[in-house]
Amino acid sequence: MGELETIRVFLAVAEQRSFAGAARALGMTPASVTRMVAALEERLGVQLFKRTTRQVSLTSAGTIYSARVGQPVIALAEAAEAVRESQGLTSGLIRVSAPMSLGIRVLPSVLSQFAALHPQTRVALTLSDSFVDIVGEDFDLAIRISGPPTDKSTIWRKICPVPRVLVASPPYLAAQGTPRTPGDLGEFRCLSYANGPNPEEWRLSRGSRHHTHIASGAFCANNGDLLAQLAINGEGIALLPRFIVAQALEAGQLVQVLPDWSVPEIWLTLFYPPYDRLPLRVSTFSDFFEVHVRETRPL
Repeated sequence: MGELETIRVFLAVAEQRSFAGAARALGMTPASVTRMVAALEERLGVQLFKRTTRQVSLTSAGTIYSARVGQPVIALAEAAEAVRESQGLTSGLIRVSAPMSLGIRVLPSVLSQFAALHPQTRVALTLSDSFVDIVGEDFDLAIRISGPPTDKSTIWRKICPVPRVLVASPPYLAAQGTPRTPGDLGEFRCLSYANGPNPEEWRLSRGSRHHTHIASGAFCANNGDLLAQLAINGEGIALLPRFIVAQALEAGQLVQVLPDWSVPEIWLTLFYPPYDRLPLRVSTFSDFFEVHVRETRPL
């Protein structure tokens, strides 16, 4: 690799304070990053990093070098991106966070088709059912399934509603009976979608009637696929996005409970850091993802 690329690797190690972290951010192997930094140190004749078993930090020489080369490298990268954007070309890395179930079911076809159209753009995908701090964790985009956005520090874009249904297995209902009204749910085990120990709150409505139920049961989890499988196993009733349980409903492994009652709407939403203007690669991926969802209707 050229000297500019070597300097970019050096700056990534300085920012991440880790050879492994820099490798992840750049899509390289730790061995390649270590080798390039060692070659740069040998060429300059100075040690740029202090290495311990716990962390990597800049030496005084490394601090001086970083201050001198940082801005020119950033300016060159921005100039290259501006030229590509002026021609409608996308390139570089997009760091995306997405929910586990959505990522596994929907994103493989999105990523494959996007890569075929935009081969110079790389996507680093992190799957997590917890809300990530997209600014603090340096994501370019977060795909979320949630209620109305409340985060004032981010930009967001609604894509489509995500229907949810109450479901249980036929054997469980045969053994326990079937709830006729939301008030009956207290007699049943309910599987809670939650990121902590506190159970989920189900707010159900039909016309002017409203009922709130605390989904207490033997299990709670922050992954819909796990809860769906527990429901199939006869462990109770779960409130889940329809796309997660669609196949099980079609196969008769699950049936809908209280179908005449509705729950608050949740949405598939894209969240961004507070950009002044979305980078072309991010806006291009966002548009592609939205078109794919609207055309294929996977949710």
